[in-house]
Amino acid sequence: MRHAGLVHSEGTRVACVFFIFLLFPFLLLHSHSLGSEQMQHELGRMAEICKMKYTVLDSPLGKIELSGCERGLHGIRFLSGKTPNTDPTEAPACPEVLGGPEGVPEPLVQCTAWLEAYFHEPAATEGLPLPALHHPVFQQDSFTRQVLWKLLKVVKFGEMVSYQQLAALAGNPKAARAVGGAMRSNPVPILIPCHRVIRSDGAIGNYSGGGQTVKEWLLAHEGIPTGQPASKGLGLIGSWLKPSFESSSPKPSG
Repeated sequence: MRHAGLVHSEGTRVACVFFIFLLFPFLLLHSHSLGSEQMQHELGRMAEICKMKYTVLDSPLGKIELSGCERGLHGIRFLSGKTPNTDPTEAPACPEVLGGPEGVPEPLVQCTAWLEAYFHEPAATEGLPLPALHHPVFQQDSFTRQVLWKLLKVVKFGEMVSYQQLAALAGNPKAARAVGGAMRSNPVPILIPCHRVIRSDGAIGNYSGGGQTVKEWLLAHEGIPTGQPASKGLGLIGSWLKPSFESSSPKPSG
């Protein structure tokens, strides 16, 4: 009887291994969609845990909504497809905070101040604290997070970098397409400057933050010329990023 039990146990184990072997291709095929579903789950869970607050400010690019909690900024979102009517070469009026809940969390206060400086007195942003970031993308160790941190720390106001160059800075020169995906996943445009990432041939590329018109306005606001091809190295033409700008500063905590 004991021998029969052992045989049954071994048979069950073999059957389980065989079943997992059959499922492996299916799991591999759907790993990307599972990751997306997991991100949606994390967003929902974090919305439940975090006491979310929102505030809206008016800017040369239209109304911008900031969302976050006491632990950090969650998102920056353009609320309207307004065509910028301010000449980027002129100093725009300071954005007006249109409203928000009482007791605005400190990260939203810091982000509002930073955006006001960016639009009105860009040089002042260097002396302002960056808000903590608490969107799920910054809570997980991933290539997207690595790319966004590198972009934030290395590519400064008035500079631009190609997708391939940013991939190299993030440690994987062949991951230019993945860098494009990381830019589309950026929850805090302008603050993390995905508008400064353009194609190697000088074309500005897409901009999920607010469309190409917004990207063109932001580049002009920073005095960044477009249409110049990148060099094979870390940009040695015009405002392309130069190697001396790469920083070894630690990643800010989210």
